[in-house]
Amino acid sequence: MVMLNYSDSELEQFLGNLESDLAERKSSFRGAVRGEARKAVCAFANDLPNHGRAGVLIIGGEDGGNPSNTPITDELLRSLSDMRTDGRILPMPTITVEKRVLLGAEMAVVTVMPSEMPPVRFEGRIWIRRPAADAPAPLPDAPELRRAQTPVPFEGSAEGVVRGEAQPAGHLFHGHIRG
Repeated sequence: MVMLNYSDSELEQFLGNLESDLAERKSSFRGAVRGEARKAVCAFANDLPNHGRAGVLIIGGEDGGNPSNTPITDELLRSLSDMRTDGRILPMPTITVEKRVLLGAEMAVVTVMPSEMPPVRFEGRIWIRRPAADAPAPLPDAPELRRAQTPVPFEGSAEGVVRGEAQPAGHLFHGHIRG
């Protein structure tokens, strides 16, 4: 899957519209927002509506769409990038993190591609986007997350790597969903 970044005008439209299953705004990346941002990344990677398009998390935008003027520092960008590799979201999502100037202010933009290996979990729980909110996936939705999933050799799966349980070539891992 090719990573496509949204144009400035598309991102500004996301800022001006209500939050959706493709966009989330946060005025900063402190405190409880760090967990909320990870839930959003997980939900965008799961792409339950099957848009096949990237979701975006914008740090530095207020709920009304105005800039919050949060300083976009190298430390903030590193912290956002670490969401991919800190082991709390598995399998690891495909993301880009960049500083962009939107509506005349610096903002951090996290672009999240739909996962090729859903379901994606944050701290062991599947998250999906409901209109303007992240929610735990109810069990009836969970099988739908496997829609495009092709069995992956276990030694190539993120779970196998994290647990260090490589299996012989040809062994397929299908996993299960915890409620």
